[in-house]
Amino acid sequence: MNAFSRLGRQLASYWHQFRTVIAGEYRAIFTDPGVLLILVFALLIYSTLYSLAYGSEVLRNVPIGVVDESRTSSSRMLTDAFDAGPNTVVAYEPTDMKEAERLFFDRKIYGVVYIPEDYERRLLGGSQANVALYVDASYFLMYRQVFQELVTTIGRTGAMVEFQRLIARGADIPQATAVTQPVIYQAENLFNPYLGYGSFVMPAIIIVIIQQTMLIGIGMIGGTWREFGLYRKLCPPGRRRMSTLPIVAGKALVYASVYAVTSLYILDLHYRLFHFPMNGAAGTVAAFMIPYLLACITMGIAVSTLFRYREQSIMLLLWTSIPILMLSGASFPREAIPEWLYALGQVFPSSHGVNAFIRIRSMGASFAEVLPEIRTLWIMTIVYGAMACFGIHRILRREPCERGGEE
Repeated sequence: MNAFSRLGRQLASYWHQFRTVIAGEYRAIFTDPGVLLILVFALLIYSTLYSLAYGSEVLRNVPIGVVDESRTSSSRMLTDAFDAGPNTVVAYEPTDMKEAERLFFDRKIYGVVYIPEDYERRLLGGSQANVALYVDASYFLMYRQVFQELVTTIGRTGAMVEFQRLIARGADIPQATAVTQPVIYQAENLFNPYLGYGSFVMPAIIIVIIQQTMLIGIGMIGGTWREFGLYRKLCPPGRRRMSTLPIVAGKALVYASVYAVTSLYILDLHYRLFHFPMNGAAGTVAAFMIPYLLACITMGIAVSTLFRYREQSIMLLLWTSIPILMLSGASFPREAIPEWLYALGQVFPSSHGVNAFIRIRSMGASFAEVLPEIRTLWIMTIVYGAMACFGIHRILRREPCERGGEE
């Protein structure tokens, strides 16, 4: 009976500490403007701003200049074809390359097409006509759009000229078509039919933002607890020290409840507002998000035990956001990342979370297809949870309660 009595008192003490930590953690979040901004509003603000910035999805109507030295009907048709494309618009027709160069370096145009004087003569005479392209490669997305549009237009124009030449020589239409278009292909853009940049990058950004706001916000609270000695003040009567498990469990429950609400908004209503792909079953998304949030939370608690002051969290973690996004493989292919750098990125939940979330939400992957990533996230939850318990225990040994008593 004595053992049961001690167990009952121990459980009652744990429950009291658990409720005290929850109340203190909610108070720390919703009475601290800095923490409230990071943990609650940052995810909403960042995801909305990024989505608005990428709202057009595809870059269109990039201004270019055409220097037409030929000044013939053939060169005019080519210029009109450049202007009719969805990706480019002929904003200027400079008289020479010097004027085109000035417009280019004034950032009024992002590409120059030079049509030489002998363009029509060589084109109609059966010789190979030359057209020079100068495209700004400092902005890669713009370069891709302009170069692709110009090359496609030139190829289509050349094929049309060859088609007319064959017809004039007596070939019938099927024969001329077979010569000018020997291979006909049909392209299907899977998972991102409009090749939108927002649909490509936003799933990865959202997953990284969840992790980074957690790490910074939880780190700020951890620094605040140590800076102001809250571990000592929250100790229940009759104890010399707080217990480790109630603190870790209470903190984790609070952060999970906050991010459950914000994540539900982001992954449902926000996705619908900005028309991002919503493939994959809701149950699969939930099965992924639960271990991902827990892995981020336990990692955040573990890291927060390293800070003695709240400002240290921002100084040490804010700069890591862009490297972590790169290491996730979203902005640069994983196959091109050095092996040691790729291995370093595997310690972050986001590296596994980005891959799984893109496959679920964009590609419609099933639970079985992302099970390896989900399993890894659960393992990370256990490992980082143990590290969080060790870190909290180490702090508690150094900060005994203000009022003594029996253990």
